[in-house]
Amino acid sequence: MQAVSNGASWMVRIDDGADLFAELVAFARTHGIRAAAIDEGIGMFRSAEVGYWNGREYEPHRLEVPHELVGLHGSLAEVDGAPSVHLHAALGGPDHRLVGGHLLRAKVGVLVEAHLTAFPGRVFGRPLDEAFGLRRLDLEPGPTT
Repeated sequence: MQAVSNGASWMVRIDDGADLFAELVAFARTHGIRAAAIDEGIGMFRSAEVGYWNGREYEPHRLEVPHELVGLHGSLAEVDGAPSVHLHAALGGPDHRLVGGHLLRAKVGVLVEAHLTAFPGRVFGRPLDEAFGLRRLDLEPGPTT
């Protein structure tokens, strides 16, 4: 992985064969980022799994052939002191059709280029919302100590 910043703005490149989530977690730990928006991303996945929330659970859809990553968005927060990555993706397949949804897992093919905006001095939380059975972004747990 390569990463450069211009203050709170980061550009990252994640390389072929990497687990996207593991790389983003490692990036957050290395750079002490506890709150960020994942603004955009492009590239390719060797394989991926997207989910559709049916109101009770995610219905997974596995993609076993490479797909172009045409859009990636999300957030980086913390759960129990560890980085938590929430992503949605739009993926183009070899038939030129798009598939998308909540990104459950992804293995990078060739590379992924992504732009993140960090919020220095902030911590975003992701507490469990019992009513929905999902972890929801909390922007107000307070500044870092």
